[in-house]
Amino acid sequence: MTEWRSGGRGALVMGLRHGVFCIGCCWLLMALMFVAGVMNLVFAIALTIFVLLEKATPWGGAVARASGAVMVVSGLALAAFG
Repeated sequence: MTEWRSGGRGALVMGLRHGVFCIGCCWLLMALMFVAGVMNLVFAIALTIFVLLEKATPWGGAVARASGAVMVVSGLALAAFG
């Protein structure tokens, strides 16, 4: 809402700016969702629920920190034993 533009041209500019931000921020997640959706619908649903929990619940920050910790530990384990 801090970037509000009036009128049709303003709506187009806001939409383009939001789209560029979204692609820049989430391109890897979008690619993963495309591959997961094509390969495994259950994985795509699980990932969607995880993102929903992270973005739309009061404890989203805790979910993000916990998932980040799990990913760091998984990466270290893979580097050490993989």
